[in-house]
Amino acid sequence: MQLCIAEKPSVAREIASILGARSRKDGYLEGNGYCVTWTFGHLCTLKEPDDYLADWKKWSLITLPILPGQFATKLIANKGSKKQFGIIKKLLKEAELVINCGDAGQEGELIQRWVLEQARYRGKVLRLWISSLTPEAIRDGFRNLKDAADFDNLFHAGRSRAIGDWLLGMNATRLYTLKYGGYKQVLSIGRVQTPTLAMLVERHKEIENFVPTTYWELETLYRETVFQCEKGRFLKKEDGEQVLDQVTGHPFTIISSEKKKGKEYPPYLFDLTSLQVNANKRFGFTADKTLKIVQKLYEQKLVTYPRVDTVFLPNDQYPKIAGILGKMSRYATFTQPLLGKPIRKSSKVFNDKKVTDHHAILPTGLEESL
Repeated sequence: MQLCIAEKPSVAREIASILGARSRKDGYLEGNGYCVTWTFGHLCTLKEPDDYLADWKKWSLITLPILPGQFATKLIANKGSKKQFGIIKKLLKEAELVINCGDAGQEGELIQRWVLEQARYRGKVLRLWISSLTPEAIRDGFRNLKDAADFDNLFHAGRSRAIGDWLLGMNATRLYTLKYGGYKQVLSIGRVQTPTLAMLVERHKEIENFVPTTYWELETLYRETVFQCEKGRFLKKEDGEQVLDQVTGHPFTIISSEKKKGKEYPPYLFDLTSLQVNANKRFGFTADKTLKIVQKLYEQKLVTYPRVDTVFLPNDQYPKIAGILGKMSRYATFTQPLLGKPIRKSSKVFNDKKVTDHHAILPTGLEESL
């Protein structure tokens, strides 16, 4: 039996439907020589300080810094996680081969590796690495399964980040709480949250200390175009009125004009950050709301993997672009002019050197789920 471990039940169902594993069991699907199960995201986490040493349970300056000699993981303490891990562990004992079907990224790799480590699995593992959940992408991914060892560095990067976050959070949070919390509140410190909070505080101070200044400007309207006085803003109303008196009733003369030809390039494709910024400007969405929406679109096979940090596509994606645009009948008004001639292969879009684990976010061309 070949065991596929996905990150979410919805992804597991998509994979199982392609593999022919249609028999529903408790915590997995089975059929055609495959079992397809899932992890519900993180099933494991790094151990707490007192899991290493009982003296580390008490918050005290004497115990700082907390530096475990060897970091280890444990199951997340809830019944659902423990039950699902038990199912996976049982299936691992029966598996001839394990296929890691976690999300194709650093966090997805970490989730799966920790589960396999916790279960003490030592058998063969292959990696499914796909950027979308379309049937075509899944089939292609299974035809080109990769050696799990190819992603060892990705796992080590994720593990190092998690350990770094743990060391900063556990030590700095206890330190600042004990020194400045007054034993009344926890002062949480984190790699991302603390610098972000600092930016908010800095902006709040700028707003608090801002002193508004009244000023006046001179403008004139000519052929639906607004022209402003070169002197700019007047801090005294009488200064502006003096200039106004000098020009009122007198004809204006155009003393010079300049024409320039320029090129306006199309915008880059989206990575997750630029998509979140754009959605905030256009719709007022928070970053978290945008992530949830695009993650849902990914799970419904409408867009490619969203947690990406590049705005470029690999060169091997170029032959597929016309096919994707051709499927988007709803947007035919925009796509047909592009499809009427060869699509330009611009280095501002296609660049192998600037593609990381994944390419920029793309629509898959599927519309059935909308």
